Amino acid sequence: MHNLGFALEAAWRVLLAGLILGAGLPALFALGVRSLAYGAGGPGRAPRPLGTAGGYLCFAVVLLGVALGITFIVASGFGKELSFEHVYPTVVDK
Repeated sequence: MHNLGFALEAAWRVLLAGLILGAGLPALFALGVRSLAYGAGGPGRAPRPLGTAGGYLCFAVVLLGVALGITFIVASGFGKELSFEHVYPTVVDK
């Protein structure tokens, strides 16, 4: 019975990571595009700086996720791993 619990716990983590990285980053990118369009205003409407700042913030989070993914792949290729023990990620030996 314990094996089933371990399997479900691992499946939950994989599902969560898939939602965050698989669908979450493209959705955040789309939200950034939408926010930039909102911030630009339009004919007869004034620009909204808060929308533009929100769009750039979304793009920054997406770029951070992509950079972390590339770092993880490159680090594992060199026999190292990405550690999140501190506030910021570090590359450490396995």
